[in-house]
Amino acid sequence: MTRKLIVLTDPGQDQAAALLMILGAPQAFEVLGLVATAGNIDLGYTITNCLKVLELAGRSDIPVFAGCPEPMTRRLVTAEHVHGPTGLDGPDLPEPTTAPAAGHGVDFIVDTLRQAESGTVTICSLSPLTNLAMALVKAPDIAPRIREIVAMAGAYFEVGNITPSAEFNVYVDPEAARIVLDAGIPTTLLPLDVTHEMLSTRSRLDAMRALGNRCGVATAEMLEFSEAFDLEKYGWDGAPLHGPCVPAFMLEPDIFTGRSINVSVETRGQLTEGMTVADWWGITDRPKNAFWVRHGNSDRYYSLLNSCLANLP
Repeated sequence: MTRKLIVLTDPGQDQAAALLMILGAPQAFEVLGLVATAGNIDLGYTITNCLKVLELAGRSDIPVFAGCPEPMTRRLVTAEHVHGPTGLDGPDLPEPTTAPAAGHGVDFIVDTLRQAESGTVTICSLSPLTNLAMALVKAPDIAPRIREIVAMAGAYFEVGNITPSAEFNVYVDPEAARIVLDAGIPTTLLPLDVTHEMLSTRSRLDAMRALGNRCGVATAEMLEFSEAFDLEKYGWDGAPLHGPCVPAFMLEPDIFTGRSINVSVETRGQLTEGMTVADWWGITDRPKNAFWVRHGNSDRYYSLLNSCLANLP
């Protein structure tokens, strides 16, 4: 069955790869719209980057809505040190021929969920969860209407990538992540624990480039740009590729393994602000609120990504 998606994103090279993976699987996904999120870079750039990725894929028919320019209660933390000054450095992407859609991204989320048949729309989150949390605060009635949330967010066994204890998407807006996880919505989290297994080695990037189409080549160029930071940081033979884990899980969940657990978000810790505390061993009596993905098959992951990219221009 085709999933209807609202995509929350702040491209970012790995998010761009995730968007292209989604667009390369039209039999599985119907994208209702993108909500540009302030995160890896400020909102002005993420809106433009969303439009550029859609232009690259020949899907400028998909609307892009501007979301919130700041986290719910905090100043925005960005990641130009990884993604470059535009947030999407690397390839020479086409300039958008379309403008952002009228209206606010939070209103788009609320209106779409209220108008759609209950249980038919999936929230696909590649970014901080600000806009979804704001929608849930504004319109609590939408929570039971959401089919599921599938999000790249959190870390536990692999600890943090923006602080020693916090993953970036949650750290940017931990209050938003807490609201979403406490909303009683079926939720799957793809944390650093699994994304750090999905390394974009030289042979995998070469295979992506060898697809020969503009989307395959551009994706390889994006990842070659953003990997420099991670290669120096971790000393691995490839950089982790986070965002596409979200569509990969929806397309072929048996690539991955995990379990249903309680996940709580630390919002006030002196050293642990933004940490996702994953009760992997069921030590507490806190209710299970998320399926936490722990491991994945990286060869199948990259094969699936390339098969989707091959369907694009």
